Amino acid sequence: MERETVHLGPVALEVVQGDITRQPDVDAIVNAANARLMPGGGVAVLTSGHDLPNPWVIHCLGPVYGRDEPAAELLAACFRSALRLAEEKGMEGVAFPAISTGVFGYPAREAADVSVQAVREAAPGLGHVRRVRFVLFDENLLRLFERALG
Repeated sequence: MERETVHLGPVALEVVQGDITRQPDVDAIVNAANARLMPGGGVAVLTSGHDLPNPWVIHCLGPVYGRDEPAAELLAACFRSALRLAEEKGMEGVAFPAISTGVFGYPAREAADVSVQAVREAAPGLGHVRRVRFVLFDENLLRLFERALG
């Protein structure tokens, strides 16, 4: 698996192409959809990983692009909320998909920029979380997140 990594102090920020449900070396994966949560961004709920290789799943809904405003702030809030939950539980690694870029219509390039920036801003406040991974399902998303990573 090709992996681009940038270190933000003690936090490794990784970008990989793959399947979010096949990341056994992180404590939690973030699920970008849950019918019980209302769209809008910033909402995060923690559940067990059940049959996944991860002990935890953080359910977080980002904004619906063009409807939930300010979209960038709401998307960033989703990442902050998820990382806050991970930190509270003492997790060391969290994997995120490209939140809001699917059916919620967020333009992929903008989402990559906002997502990576949100993690960059949160990293200095993380004491337990040492690895944040973006797991992208196709090469186009991978390249956009690699570009945002710089």
